Amino acid sequence: MKFKIFSFFFSLISLFSYAQNFSPKLFDSMKWRMIGPHRGGRTVGAVGVPQKPNVFYIGVNNGGVWKTTDYGRTWFPIFDDQPTGSVGDVAVAPSNPNVIYVASGEGIQRPDLSVGNGIYKSTDEGKTWVNTGLKDGQQIGGLAIDPTNENRVFAAVLGHPYGPNTERGVYRTTNGGKTWERVLYKDENTGAIQVTIDPKNPNIVYADLWAARQGPWENGAWQGPESGLYKSTDGGNTWKKLTKGLPTYEQGLGRIGFCIAPSDTKRMYATVDSPEGGGVFKSNDGGESWTLVSQDPRIWGRGSDFAEVKVHPNNPDIVFSADVDTWKSEDGGKTWTAFRGAPGGDDYHRLWINPNNPDIMLLAADQGAIITVNGGETFSSWYNQPTAQFYHVSTDNAFPYNVYGGQQESGSVGIASRGNDGLISFRDWHPVGVEEYGYVAADPLDPNIIYGGKITKYDKRTGQTQNIAPEAVRSGKYRFIRTAPVLFSPVDKKSLFFAGNVLFKTKNGGDSWEVISPDLTRDTYDFVPSSIGVFTTESLKKMNRRGVIYSVAPSPKDINTIWAGTDDGLIHITSDGGKTWTNVTPPTPKGEKDGYWYWSKISQIDAGQFDKNVAYVAVNRIRLDDLRPHIFRTKDGGKTWDEIVNGLPNEPINTVREDPYRKGLLFAGSENAVYVSFDEGENWQSLRLNMPATSIRDLVIKDDDIVVGTHGRSFWILDDITPLRQVTSEVAKNDAFLYKPQNTYRVRWSTYTDTPLPQEEPQGQNPPDGAIINYFLKEKIKGVVKLEIYDASKKIIRSFSSDDKPYELPDLNIPHYWIRPQQILSAEAGSHRFVWDLHYEPLNLPPTYPISAVYKNTAPDPTSPWVLPGYYTALLTVNGKVFEQNFLVKMDPRVKTAAIDLKLQHDLSLACYEGRKKVFNELEKMKEARQRVRMTDEGLKIFNQKEEDLKKIQNNLSNVQNILQESDNKPTTQVVTSAKDLLSKLEVLLK
Repeated sequence: MKFKIFSFFFSLISLFSYAQNFSPKLFDSMKWRMIGPHRGGRTVGAVGVPQKPNVFYIGVNNGGVWKTTDYGRTWFPIFDDQPTGSVGDVAVAPSNPNVIYVASGEGIQRPDLSVGNGIYKSTDEGKTWVNTGLKDGQQIGGLAIDPTNENRVFAAVLGHPYGPNTERGVYRTTNGGKTWERVLYKDENTGAIQVTIDPKNPNIVYADLWAARQGPWENGAWQGPESGLYKSTDGGNTWKKLTKGLPTYEQGLGRIGFCIAPSDTKRMYATVDSPEGGGVFKSNDGGESWTLVSQDPRIWGRGSDFAEVKVHPNNPDIVFSADVDTWKSEDGGKTWTAFRGAPGGDDYHRLWINPNNPDIMLLAADQGAIITVNGGETFSSWYNQPTAQFYHVSTDNAFPYNVYGGQQESGSVGIASRGNDGLISFRDWHPVGVEEYGYVAADPLDPNIIYGGKITKYDKRTGQTQNIAPEAVRSGKYRFIRTAPVLFSPVDKKSLFFAGNVLFKTKNGGDSWEVISPDLTRDTYDFVPSSIGVFTTESLKKMNRRGVIYSVAPSPKDINTIWAGTDDGLIHITSDGGKTWTNVTPPTPKGEKDGYWYWSKISQIDAGQFDKNVAYVAVNRIRLDDLRPHIFRTKDGGKTWDEIVNGLPNEPINTVREDPYRKGLLFAGSENAVYVSFDEGENWQSLRLNMPATSIRDLVIKDDDIVVGTHGRSFWILDDITPLRQVTSEVAKNDAFLYKPQNTYRVRWSTYTDTPLPQEEPQGQNPPDGAIINYFLKEKIKGVVKLEIYDASKKIIRSFSSDDKPYELPDLNIPHYWIRPQQILSAEAGSHRFVWDLHYEPLNLPPTYPISAVYKNTAPDPTSPWVLPGYYTALLTVNGKVFEQNFLVKMDPRVKTAAIDLKLQHDLSLACYEGRKKVFNELEKMKEARQRVRMTDEGLKIFNQKEEDLKKIQNNLSNVQNILQESDNKPTTQVVTSAKDLLSKLEVLLK
């Protein structure tokens, strides 16, 4: 099998057959919406502002930088316009709280990492940012700002987590980041993880160097000989290694976390990670000598993950250690008591104590950030931070559909894509019995049954979880990774797959399993990746088999075709349902070294939506110190492959999917953004739009939406990708274009009778309410743009114009999510997304509409009825040219009301609506007549009585219409009678 070379002929065919990149102006009106969950994820950067005790900042591993100004009641992002979301530390200048530095890269060593691109600085409290350099540091674990000089900063640069590099060690700037100077360096394998300035003498600086490397396989890690604690007494110019009393490399010395007592800077504490002699250490002479004070592993264990120790600002004997739990000692580290832990979170990474009020503390953990203002008696919530880390995402077949994933360190999530109350709140999500990290797969035939993890079955109705793992799994016969694939066949809805180093299959919900593959991983590892470098040994070539199947892709076109990819770099296919398998791993790509595929993680395979022989493969080589994108495509069942990455930046790719409706339309998720290709991957362009930079671990296409699982910013949805499916070269040539709207569901909000949620409560966004109408204008239109909606009988239902006058909403003290903003049809150049609310033309605007429109328990326009389900036509008029598209409005599938009853409801509502219009017009005529016609007393009495009767009928018609329209149910007998009676009385009055 040879690697396919693009011929000149094929390039010409591609040029004429496929469009290349399209201008984003054709579709950039689409917006991603975040649905939650609002449950915090791993956070390792945390700092407060002593001068403003209500203000705090946190840095989330793949969630950017967040700020609170109300002691953690609410958090808001301040880093979302930057090109990376991976953050390891945040520091505020003690002398000027307007100045903030952010160290990008997670700043830790673990099997699953994202990297950053240097140090950022803000001089306006996070409103704007500038990258100051150190972009190849990748992991910057710590910052220290001179307490007297905001421009003098030290950075602990850990370096590449998966390979050697020279931009690592301790760096210093004296000009606010304009230039950085490396002041402490050992070698290309040794980085710095922490740097701290003596609070009373800025010339004294301490730093911890850590020689560590992560391997390309799960839990492969090494440590080197240059780790240790260093001290400078001349502002960082020269350094001395502090060793007296501390463990050595021969004893296994790894990471050291340390702190200085602010009230006595000679007093220091350190947590020292070492298999021999590790523990909590204390120094009374500025680090010159150390004494072991505690060997309790609960206080200092797992030192490569946690190394945070802090001293009380006023008492050098009170010390805290953040580990799996957070601990407190009041006797200089001899004895410890639990300060904060489960069920209040776990795996704590950072502690900040307000030097002016030590009762105010900020803790950062794997569940987000929490704040105490009373010395730890109570804490703020982490259920207000949408920074959840997911590895995979899936959806079900319910309506509205639910989104699922296993959240790092926090169990599982099942969350609605649309909330019944106008937003997505904590009421709309719940764990689904799956362990963290793992896949989640809802039964396609019963969305109440959820599978996942390794492996369980969860019943939504009872909340019960059953372990259904094969016996061979429990016995340890097979190997599994924490993100073991679990997914259903798209063809046979009863076939569920589960993967370790072999592929399992069940057709009876896990009651019994069969193994349908041999071990598909490598049996030997002849090539040791060069990224391991100095840690390479001959034994690595002889290590036991340890790969697993990382991705599984059953074909949607053929029940017997299944693709499988491993984390050690192999791709297999079966065409007979698993009886036989063929290794179709591509050969080494041109220009790459031998051994390229060894430990190249096959992150995801997507089986072709239109051809069983087509597959797209996302290959992630970040663990091989390779940040380049890698996507491969085959069109012949794996015989030949093309690498398709043109247009992608240097970002590892985690996922690739083909749209099931438009052939050749692909989506890819990288460590920073989503990308789109319109030509089978030949060319790619950004689809980040309004999404913050974050690790896109997985994405799925659900009906007309793209659903994304991020590793740091929860779930996001791009609603209605119509423009992406319909844009062509011909469309791009047009001066204007109306995209064909997708089918629309008529969905109403629930009648809200409960006390509303406080507006500070976290909330995810609902999809647009109504029919989404996308159109494009090449140039700004000087005249009027007009949009008209007609029903199937060609009767006009609604009309919108770019010269419509906006109304002003009343200034009411109500939650902002109750307000439905008015849309004005745009005549500006570019793409536009207009939402018709599926109602008839409103009445009496203004002032009736703005006041009634703000209430959540009413329809988008309570003055006019909903239209019936059925076919409608949109006419867009631009410069005299008319564009026409038809679309279907469907009923909310949860509504079981008969069509004849819905029609009765509609017809009566419409009659009330028309009656109200007649009353309004009649009252306007009477108002005019009152001013110009002289009447006798008897005539005036009759006139006044008629006016009073009309107003009463108008009010009653409005009440009846509201009752008819408040739900999608058959009208009651009494409301039908009332409506007919009122309409009859109206006819008499009008005569």
